Amino acid sequence: MDVSVEVSYKSLNKFHEELCGDKVEIIKTADSDIAILADGMGSGVKANILATLTSKILGTMFQNGASIEDAVETIVKTLPICQVRKVAYATFSILQIFHNGEGYLVEFDNPECVLIRDKKLMDIPFTHRELEGKDIREWRFRVQMGDCFVLMSDGVVYAGAGEILNLGWTRDSMAEYALKCMKTTTSASRLTAMLSKACDDLYLQKPGDDTTVCVTRVIPRRLVSIFTGPPEDPDDDRKLMEQFMSEAGCKVVCGGTSANIAAKYLDKPVVTQIQNTSSDVPPMAEIEGMDLVTEGIITMNKALKLLRQYVRDEVDVDFFLALDEDNGAARLAKILIEECTELKLFVGKAVNQAYDATMDLDLRMNLIGQLKSVVEQMGHRVEIIYF
Repeated sequence: MDVSVEVSYKSLNKFHEELCGDKVEIIKTADSDIAILADGMGSGVKANILATLTSKILGTMFQNGASIEDAVETIVKTLPICQVRKVAYATFSILQIFHNGEGYLVEFDNPECVLIRDKKLMDIPFTHRELEGKDIREWRFRVQMGDCFVLMSDGVVYAGAGEILNLGWTRDSMAEYALKCMKTTTSASRLTAMLSKACDDLYLQKPGDDTTVCVTRVIPRRLVSIFTGPPEDPDDDRKLMEQFMSEAGCKVVCGGTSANIAAKYLDKPVVTQIQNTSSDVPPMAEIEGMDLVTEGIITMNKALKLLRQYVRDEVDVDFFLALDEDNGAARLAKILIEECTELKLFVGKAVNQAYDATMDLDLRMNLIGQLKSVVEQMGHRVEIIYF
């Protein structure tokens, strides 16, 4: 089994606090993806430092080849115990999904992970062991395609306490709501936004604690290939298209000249979708054999703005309404957010003679650099092939 993951998270700061006491780290190793959610005791600056320290120590150890067992043992031995509350200064959840389909989940004092498999809530058969007098629960397993894991800080299970609900939302209530949401979306980012909004609503937009949701979905490898800009040497048009078309997965063409090159190679017409015009996004087109055909620089810039919003965690209902709009920028951004685990960019280095040559090429190269950067921040692997 060759699996990939889609990971999304969102945090709500405790009301009146500028810093969040929860911290999420996403680590990619050579053979796995790891999500770490640390919750520092209390709130504000102190909690933020504790959570950041915990997540960074764990992440650094993983990146240097340490096993999760060694990392967990180091943290458990390192974290002091609050003498007043008799609890650890930080708690954590760690989920590791290997590319071969193996999985490992370990939790220390965070609410129990929610697992949705085959559209059902699944009980996790944790085993318990004691490290330095502290109870650690863990589970080793084989993933199934479509598995959805929801990690959370305790602010989630206390949502609504003292306001709307007497004792808070509870972990089981949250799990049932997550299952209900999965009937309308399978996207990790959308599920994260829905769960976070529910918590915020239960808190009446005044969270009583730092509240973090981290959703990980097990998905097949999804390659997206984008062709933009004609090759520097026109004789390379066919070579570029042969390599572009040989790739599996979704294929996108951005730019009028690029679309004409693709259409010529495929011997198919370019059909402009006039009905999909937008006031600020140029119309899309259709070429049989392509999943999406758009204008170039303007459309890609608009898509970049949506991707930056996503990376900055500015994700709410309005964001997804914009993502669902029927225009080239929204369609491109949606593909990269919800349908991509790896991106290949086929970039031509020819200049458009209708513009200043240097300016045109600089704009394209700068745009490609920005796109690569933001997609890598989303956790996707990016490869650029120049012609």
